Amino acid sequence: MTIDQKSTELKILNRKTANKPVNHPLRVMQFGGGNFLRAFCDWMFDVLNKTTDFNGSVAVIKPTERGDYTELKNQEGLFHVALDGLKKGKLISEVTLVESVSKVIQPYTEWDDYLALAEQPEMRFIVSNTTEAGIKFSSSDKQTDCPPHEFPGKFTLWLYHRFNYFNGAADKGCIVLPCELIEDNGDALQKTVVKYAEHWDLEPEFITWIINYNYFCSTLVDRIVSGFPTDRKVAIEQQTGYKDDLLVAGEVYHSWVIKAPPIVQKELPFSKTDLNVVFVDDLKDYREMKVRILNGAHTSLVPVGYLAGIRTVKESMEDDLVSNHILQVLSKEIKPTLTNFPEKEIDAFINAVLDRFKNPTLKHFLIAISLNSTSKFQARLLPAFKEYTQTNGHFPKRIAFSLACLIRFYKGEFNGENIPVNDDASILEFFKDEWGLVTEQRQTLADLVTNVLSNTDIVGENLATYNGLVQFITNSINSIDEVGVKECLKAL
Repeated sequence: MTIDQKSTELKILNRKTANKPVNHPLRVMQFGGGNFLRAFCDWMFDVLNKTTDFNGSVAVIKPTERGDYTELKNQEGLFHVALDGLKKGKLISEVTLVESVSKVIQPYTEWDDYLALAEQPEMRFIVSNTTEAGIKFSSSDKQTDCPPHEFPGKFTLWLYHRFNYFNGAADKGCIVLPCELIEDNGDALQKTVVKYAEHWDLEPEFITWIINYNYFCSTLVDRIVSGFPTDRKVAIEQQTGYKDDLLVAGEVYHSWVIKAPPIVQKELPFSKTDLNVVFVDDLKDYREMKVRILNGAHTSLVPVGYLAGIRTVKESMEDDLVSNHILQVLSKEIKPTLTNFPEKEIDAFINAVLDRFKNPTLKHFLIAISLNSTSKFQARLLPAFKEYTQTNGHFPKRIAFSLACLIRFYKGEFNGENIPVNDDASILEFFKDEWGLVTEQRQTLADLVTNVLSNTDIVGENLATYNGLVQFITNSINSIDEVGVKECLKAL
């Protein structure tokens, strides 16, 4: 019998066939039911239910008009999450049936059902992931809309219904955990909700209730969720015995950093699990560490690996010279600039990042990560570059070499092959003109390097003034063309 024949014997996944009745009251309302939230938040709530006394299920709300999460309804909230990756050098692979979702509502067609959730006394936690553009105000949204177009408008009316239903009871406020990738997302959502309340001229008592009895927690989320694993679908479904249209794959690594008062930490018993959830008073330092180490590693790797003839992150980590370059950038040049963390915590994060880069199940193409590399250099590597130089009296040579590779990468060709560089049109035009002048021998390579390093649109500030940097990058680019990236890495 073939695998295809066997697959016809798979069970349909639902609460009855899986013998998984709903055992927990609705305590979480979640705006969005996409791959990330299901493989991150819903997976975490499932862990809480199975290992602690959390005792809460999730109602998923469709934040947009199009679609209604038909598959999630058909499977009665059940789906599998396949997680793979390296943990402390050991390959982990696990498939979990997530049971935390018990209700799905499309507010555009089920507005009354949506508002009825506000009447549930146990309802306490609000989660959202409506993309970076989701947390915004629209003056065209009306209080009489069922529903308003923007997510914060929908949420404001839900909170207003709850406020009225429970007569403004202090203990019926909510803990709000937005996952949108914007800075201070909790503060941004609270301000937008208050703006809607003021725009609709709702009672001042309601605004006071929003501010005093609801906890809008800013958060930082981190997990690569690659989506439906088409190439592994048959094998995973054979393993589970169920046909699962919502199977979602991601990496084992996860991190949720939450800025919240003690009451939130008490009500979310993550400390009783092995989940990587951290409660903090300030997200700024954690955001800085993530940007400098995780994102900085990507930005310092991409042009080096690509010009070395490598095309994916995993292959880069399998090359001793390239992987050592990234390790040196992180441990010797970026780590010393992170002064607000214990050394042990920074080392653990660096090791976790390197494990993630080695994940054999994720195929991250360097060219895809190279999008807008100039602005990424400014946000991710420039701050560490400056602070390292100020502390040590000389610039960090590994980051400088990555910058040399970046400038060479933006020539748009290497070893006779075109490089599909993707950046702002004006930046691409600048590099085209500068490299054209070098090719036509109307300026020297040192002239080009000086012009790039003094262009604040490219590197963020005038780096041409750094002692010896123009010469170092000019020499590096010459060596890259003469002997190749790997020989240059050996010399470093």
